[in-house]
Amino acid sequence: MDTLSGLSLGFGNALSPANLGWALLGCFLGTAVGVLPGIGPALTIALLLPITFKVSATGAFILFCGVFYGAMYGGSTTSILLNTPGESGSIITALEGAKMARNGRAGPALVTAAVGSFIAGTVGTLGISFLGPILVELALKLGPAEYFCLMVLCFVTVSAVLGGSALRGLVSLAFGLMLGLVGVDLQTGQPRMTFGMIDLLDGIDVVLVAVALFAVGETLYLAWRHVEGKQVVRPVGRLWMSRTDWRRSFWPWIRGSALGFPFGVMPAGGTEMPTMLSYYAERRMVKPEYEKEFGTTGAIEGVAGPEAANNAAAAGILVPMLTLGLPTSATAAIMLNAFQSYGIQPGPLLFTSQPELVWTLIASLYIANVMLVVLNLPLVGLWARILTIPTPQLYAGILVFATIGTYGISNSVTDLILLYVIGTIGMFMRRFDFPTAPVVIGMILGPMAEQAMRQALTISQGDWTVFLTRPISLALLVIAAFALLGPRLYGTWARRRGLLGNNSSDGIDA
Repeated sequence: MDTLSGLSLGFGNALSPANLGWALLGCFLGTAVGVLPGIGPALTIALLLPITFKVSATGAFILFCGVFYGAMYGGSTTSILLNTPGESGSIITALEGAKMARNGRAGPALVTAAVGSFIAGTVGTLGISFLGPILVELALKLGPAEYFCLMVLCFVTVSAVLGGSALRGLVSLAFGLMLGLVGVDLQTGQPRMTFGMIDLLDGIDVVLVAVALFAVGETLYLAWRHVEGKQVVRPVGRLWMSRTDWRRSFWPWIRGSALGFPFGVMPAGGTEMPTMLSYYAERRMVKPEYEKEFGTTGAIEGVAGPEAANNAAAAGILVPMLTLGLPTSATAAIMLNAFQSYGIQPGPLLFTSQPELVWTLIASLYIANVMLVVLNLPLVGLWARILTIPTPQLYAGILVFATIGTYGISNSVTDLILLYVIGTIGMFMRRFDFPTAPVVIGMILGPMAEQAMRQALTISQGDWTVFLTRPISLALLVIAAFALLGPRLYGTWARRRGLLGNNSSDGIDA
């Protein structure tokens, strides 16, 4: 069955009242889940797994995919309004989105995130339909050495760009890498940095760390800096994008979508790397008159690009799961478990053995994208009203919900202790201008980089030159070295040239 015939079959089934109802329910639940810090689509789908005993496979997977897509939409809301990412893929969105909200531009930030998510979701779904098998075949040609070098490139861009100061960025990255090492070593089975605590054998949850650094750390910092008797009510500002905002967002939407989907397809891609690289690209490509907005008042390009990359990568994650049976995220792993509950094994034969299910699912993704943008845009004003709550009450509420959400994930007192210990560290990082995003990025990618490095060395029998003899891995390392050293070498050269110019002018004046 070709793609167009498959989509025709899929839309014929997906537009039935029952399947439209499942899609709408999934989109609504997913948006709510994305808005609530500490609760993600993986946990939600896990809680919904019992319905597989009573609901048809088609209805269940339409619901699950609606939750998955909706969470990507909703995650940007708390990132922008409360500087509290609900998902790791929304961490980069918080960097500029929260600053825009603080400066009375919460509405445009939320609109550009919603429209960018719609565009990227549509691009990603088109990619699933037409380019999925091709991209998977290309991704499979990358070995462990290439994946390790790709993550090194991400580490470099995290420390060099997000940190402002390379030293501060590297320190934050090292802290994240250390947190990522906690738990049982997957290759040797030995516990590492658990201090004899059983609760730490499974490692530290990424969402816990994100909530601790962005919600608890920010709240404690504001409480520390709070001046008694001075109550701040931040302006909401206009609720729609101006013509300039649309013009500035268009190309970041396109670039973010094009960057995010291939990363989602890669077995080690995820949503973190493309969002970070998109932010890096937009910061480098922004017009000079808007460059000063990055890191100060908030640049809309820094919201549009990463949010598009986030949603395009989320769509790409479904490609290896459907075509190879390879889950590349926690959510995909739970969905794979749901497939197996129905006696269905995703893989190369799925499109031929279950064509009706697969194409109905893909068609429902197009429908879910439309539903999500219709649901989210009218609610921009409602979500933006959160900013009219006075700062002390607002952040006290964030602290309460962060605590409840964290305890609800595992019902562990240890997690609550970690939440406030890491949150206190986050407060001091905020105080001394250490970036927090590299911590979460290092925690997520650190274990992946370690596994890729060990696999590459195992294959090469301990030969470290394997990272230099393979063309793709060597190219990635060269790009990483240029990204880390290039700006500094250029700055040194520019300063010396300026110094020589001053000297020559002095000599001429003399």
